[in-house]
Amino acid sequence: MTELVFRDDAYAQRCKARVTGVDKRSIRLDRTVFYARGGGQPGDIGWLEGTDGSRVGIGDTIKDGDDVLHIPTESASLPTAGDAVTAIIDWPRRYRLMRSHSALHLLSSLVDGAVTGGSVGLEKSRLDFDLPDISLDKKALTEALNRLVAGDHQVSACWISDAELDAQPELIKTMSVAPPRGAGRVRLIEVAGIDIQACGGTHISRTVEIGHLRIGKIENKGRHNRRINLVLMDKKQ
Repeated sequence: MTELVFRDDAYAQRCKARVTGVDKRSIRLDRTVFYARGGGQPGDIGWLEGTDGSRVGIGDTIKDGDDVLHIPTESASLPTAGDAVTAIIDWPRRYRLMRSHSALHLLSSLVDGAVTGGSVGLEKSRLDFDLPDISLDKKALTEALNRLVAGDHQVSACWISDAELDAQPELIKTMSVAPPRGAGRVRLIEVAGIDIQACGGTHISRTVEIGHLRIGKIENKGRHNRRINLVLMDKKQ
C-alpha cells in the first residue's frame, strides 16, 4: 500500500520515498506526493530524483488497488527496487488543479441538482447536473461564485466511517464517481458554512486562493443533463 502524503497535506511538493517495484510501464513507491488520476482530477506529473541527482520524468500517475503507479516518460532511465528517491511534483500545475477542483465544490453548492459527472482542468473545468429544462443565469452564477471566493472561507478535511457515510447519502454529491473506500473511513471536504461532501481530491485551504472565476458555456447534454463550464481566470476581467 502506498502512503498518500497528499491526502494529509495537499501543499506538500516533495517527499522522500523508496522504490518498491519497477517494470517497463510504471514505478511503485512506498509513499508519494503524486495524486493518482481519479474523481475527474488528472494525475500529477513531475519527476523522481535519485540520491546521485539523476532524474526520472513522471508523465502521469494512476491507481492500482492500494498502490499508486508513477508512469515514466518514454526516455526515462528507470530506478531499481530498493532505491531511495525524492518524489517531486510539478507544483504550479498541481496548484491550478487544486484551485479548479475547489471551485467546482463551490459551483455544486449553488446549483440545486445532483452532479452526474465532472472534470477538473487547468484552464476550464465542468460539472454536469441532473436538471430539468430550465434557464440558468451565467452572470448571476458567476457573481455568486466570486462572492464565495472573496468570502475567504476555510477549506478543510475530516474523516467519517463507511457506516456514517451510508447513513448520510447526501454527502455523496457526484452520482457517477464513488468516494474512495476500503480503509473503513471516507474523507470529507468542507467549505466552512458553504458545502461538505465526500471527496478524495486535492484542495486549497481557503477559497480566496481560487482567484477570479467565470461561468463559460452552459450546454444541454440531454433531457435532464446540463453541463456548466467553469473558467479559472488569472486576472479579474
